[in-house]
Amino acid sequence: MIHILDYGLGNINAFATAYNLLGRQIIRAREPKDLNNAKKIILPGVGSFDEAIKLLNSSGLRLKLEDLIARGEVNVLGVCVGMQILASGSEEGKLPGLGLIPGTVKQFPKNLLKKTLRLPHMGWNSVTAKNHNPLFYELNSEPRFYFLHSYYFESDSSDYVGATAHYGIEFASSVFLDRIYGVQFHPENSLKIHIRLDSAKIILVFGNSLCCLSPCFLLFYFQSCADF
Repeated sequence: MIHILDYGLGNINAFATAYNLLGRQIIRAREPKDLNNAKKIILPGVGSFDEAIKLLNSSGLRLKLEDLIARGEVNVLGVCVGMQILASGSEEGKLPGLGLIPGTVKQFPKNLLKKTLRLPHMGWNSVTAKNHNPLFYELNSEPRFYFLHSYYFESDSSDYVGATAHYGIEFASSVFLDRIYGVQFHPENSLKIHIRLDSAKIILVFGNSLCCLSPCFLLFYFQSCADF
């Protein structure tokens, strides 16, 4: 069962549609008790860093989420701003982030953007996996995904970078540390969805067949409950 944090910010319906097509149920977590027994959590987000932190705090979900993470009971995937608030802070705002993956969210340096590049970074871009990030097992060598952002995650260590993309500069398109994962792009906007189950793993595969001649896939990887 996948739990999606519904704290007032994020494309919840797109995720719900994706999982419905897979024939899988999701739980929209709107209050702390909804996260009871959660093992796999999606932290979505669109908009600004401070707005996301404020809404997550006011929802009452943050303390429950942090408690589950501290006890090592969940895998978490942050998407877009949901990935950015995993950081310690952001140049976009003043509030501290969740601090789950050490780093700072920074704005793309406008002086390094070519004349043909504008902010926000919007559209399809190639992604290169790094550091054996399990999200990207069995991917094409450089799959393409949809982005919409003006800020990027600069991690304190290159060991936390799970994938990179290039937009004027090379930036982290995915980060990970222990059971915390983040992707800057939007897998929920993909057009094709597949699922593969085996006795050891649950792998949710999101793919888009229009961005290249053959489908490219994001592997949303979670260990089985027996491995927790």
